[in-house]
Amino acid sequence: MKATAIRAIGLGLSLVYGAFIVWLYVARPQSLSEIGGGMASTVGLYMIDTVRFQEGRRLLHAGRFPEARAELDRADPAHRDPVTQFYVAYAYYRQGWGRFYNDDALFTQALRTLERATSLSPQRRVQVNDPQLGLRDSDALRSELQHGLTVEADDFSPLRVFRRRQ
Repeated sequence: MKATAIRAIGLGLSLVYGAFIVWLYVARPQSLSEIGGGMASTVGLYMIDTVRFQEGRRLLHAGRFPEARAELDRADPAHRDPVTQFYVAYAYYRQGWGRFYNDDALFTQALRTLERATSLSPQRRVQVNDPQLGLRDSDALRSELQHGLTVEADDFSPLRVFRRRQ
């Protein structure tokens, strides 16, 4: 009976290890914090740091976009919360937006982050109730980012200077 129990425990540990390897292959985490956060979110235990999240929002509304992104990354080190990732994408958008031209690198990074946010959301859409944001859902932000990345005749209009930032 002792040998049978040892074999059963060995088989169970092997199956758990195999499942972990498959999860690593599918999830492709980029850091140890993403591994820990991904494992915690798999079992429903992952939570963001709400104090840092609120500080990141405050910095975003104050126009301090790189600092806001850094604070939001500290709030969600595993990049597993769709709302936090939406705010990170929004910070990229606001920093890249310009009256004369948009920063394509920042808009592209915003799109990547927005795709991550929507893939984490069960509805495949992120919506926030923040009156200070001009774009309150992932569909509107995605549309604005894609429009900003395309070159159109309207991009060369002098009236572009009067457009409103969202």
